[in-house]
Amino acid sequence: MNLILYWRSLFNIHWCVDNMKTNWTIFSVIVVLAALMVSGCATVIERNPLPVEFKDTAQIPYIPDARFWGDKLPPHILESLEEEKFQILLKEPEARYEPINYLAISGGGGDGAFGAGLLVGWTQAGNRPVFRAVAGISTGALAAPFAFLGTEYDGLLRKLYTTTSTEKILKKRSLFSLFSADSITQRGPLRHIIEEAIDGAMLEKIAIEHNKGRRLFIGTTNLDAERPVIWNIGAIAASGGTDALKLVHDVLLASAAIPGIFPPIYFKVEANGQTYDEMHVDGGATSQVFLYPASLDLHWMEQQIGLEGDDHIYVIRNSRLEPEWTAITPKVVPIVERSVQSLIRNQGIGDLYRIYLGAQRDGLDYHLAHIPSDFYDRPKEQFDPEYMTKLFHLGYQLAKDGYSWKQTPPGFEPPLIRK
Repeated sequence: MNLILYWRSLFNIHWCVDNMKTNWTIFSVIVVLAALMVSGCATVIERNPLPVEFKDTAQIPYIPDARFWGDKLPPHILESLEEEKFQILLKEPEARYEPINYLAISGGGGDGAFGAGLLVGWTQAGNRPVFRAVAGISTGALAAPFAFLGTEYDGLLRKLYTTTSTEKILKKRSLFSLFSADSITQRGPLRHIIEEAIDGAMLEKIAIEHNKGRRLFIGTTNLDAERPVIWNIGAIAASGGTDALKLVHDVLLASAAIPGIFPPIYFKVEANGQTYDEMHVDGGATSQVFLYPASLDLHWMEQQIGLEGDDHIYVIRNSRLEPEWTAITPKVVPIVERSVQSLIRNQGIGDLYRIYLGAQRDGLDYHLAHIPSDFYDRPKEQFDPEYMTKLFHLGYQLAKDGYSWKQTPPGFEPPLIRK
């Protein structure tokens, strides 16, 4: 995501610098003095953080399979495979030979409109598959439940990505509250959007599909641990807990909680008979797109379950992949902005290579979609409805006409595909 665009819109940096010709030395002194004035009465958020010795044993109360580390083989994997084998082969034995399709939806802020449009256009093309597993992160986390449940939610997907604006998502804090807050905005508006989109009826449908052996995964970042976390939304939905819906809302909110911009989400966990908390933020802090841990051999897992269909991985990267040449103005804001953009772009490309190499190892066909380089529009704000609508219709039309999925990540020559 374009973090600097947030800072520009929230603090009007260019207005101050270009129009008021602010002296940054004076401005810095004012900020420091303001901080000193309020530091004596600032209320620091109290935490009871999980001790490091319990990092692998802490659990969400009453839902032991709610999540697992995104960089490590999931615990109790063999037991989980036996359960999936029962769910798929005994309840739906005809599924053994059907094609097996997986979908990963990346982050990208307002650029998530491209992936949303692609999914809806894919429906119109008439060949959008049912995905055995869907994984979403950041803005992709908001689209993932709709993609998982299928085409009946295309209308809501379109609405979410063509009518949302920055003012509907961000609510600024007062200047003085920033010195004791954990973010520069409040979580209320975004939470309201998530709660309105994901209701109890939708959660019940997710639970039904989970019990058929399908999986919905959402990625967050455990900031205490500096590690990715994968949440099993279907397991949470199927747990039957009274707090399951709130937990799902919290996970989606955490996955999209850009550090410093949105407040982190603090998850209550239990370990050694005690209750602690974990701080989770945007999944994009650890990866821009994911599907499954690299240590997991997906082909081996399918063999254990008894699945024999052809495998296909579809990755939607809500971003342009080609580098863009721009002569950067030698000022702090443009330099930082360009550096963050470069970091995110190249991190995302690295994630595409990681998924691709895993697919090659496991014998899965790889399909990649991304925003084309000849789409020249730029947003006027972080969530610009006009820009997002154009991007949605671009993805829609490309998919409706038969999208030409890339078979490799950018810059990678096609190797021999193992069958």
